[in-house]
Amino acid sequence: MPVLSSPASAGLGLRRSLIPELLAMDDGAVDFLELAPDNWIGVGGRFGEQLAQLSARFPLSAHGLSLSLGGTQPLDMDLLRGTRELIDRHGIALYSEHLSYASDDGHLYDLMPMPFTDEAVRHVAARIRVAQDVLGRRIAVENVSYYAAPYQALAEIDFIRAVLDEAGCDLLLDVNNLYVNSINHGYDARAFLARLPGERIASYHIAGHFDEDIDLKVDTHGAPVKADVWQLLADAYRRFGVRPTLLERDFNFPPLQELLAETGRIRATQAAYADRARLLEQVHA
Repeated sequence: MPVLSSPASAGLGLRRSLIPELLAMDDGAVDFLELAPDNWIGVGGRFGEQLAQLSARFPLSAHGLSLSLGGTQPLDMDLLRGTRELIDRHGIALYSEHLSYASDDGHLYDLMPMPFTDEAVRHVAARIRVAQDVLGRRIAVENVSYYAAPYQALAEIDFIRAVLDEAGCDLLLDVNNLYVNSINHGYDARAFLARLPGERIASYHIAGHFDEDIDLKVDTHGAPVKADVWQLLADAYRRFGVRPTLLERDFNFPPLQELLAETGRIRATQAAYADRARLLEQVHA
């Protein structure tokens, strides 16, 4: 089965409603597909066969939805073990989850923001270390969009850096979430980028959002990527180098060719900054 091995790679989310079109894509139409393991553990029948067909043609990455790393309930060990079996079976090298919580005496069906405190750092880092032990690999955690902050003794960037250090994990940098948060909470997205540990960035996500107002953006994953988010992705490539980058689209699906045009733009942006990096290396050689 193919394995995601190149930093210069553009992916698309594997959604069940897109499967017929994904199966009909040419080989190489995208560099990888990303699935949510929570939705595929134990799935057989027609969907299981379709996943096997896609896995045989395209590298897969995995992005968890419901592990609730920041929650107070015990980690779901059955989910972790099922996730490990799935990612091992499909040769998935990159696994990530959200830096948030999603359950509290039951599933909340949303990604809730964590308090930015030293206690929360220690709590979530310990749970990340357990998850890494069960999965047998280093994982990445994603910065999430949030609209109300429960308590901020630390700035968001300081909280994220502390979690990465304490847990010994990587970062999935969601560029759209960074942009949305920067507008909604009034901070400089590029100053935020400047303080990220670039060596910890395993991959990127980009997505569309809804402009509710000039100072309120809603992370929807239901629209094309906005110009400001494309520019912020280019800024990240310029600062940190190219990494695997996924286009997220969860509803309001356009024709597949429109999604492939956006993944093509990711590829073109990656190529531009990979070429720039090579030129700089030659100049300083």
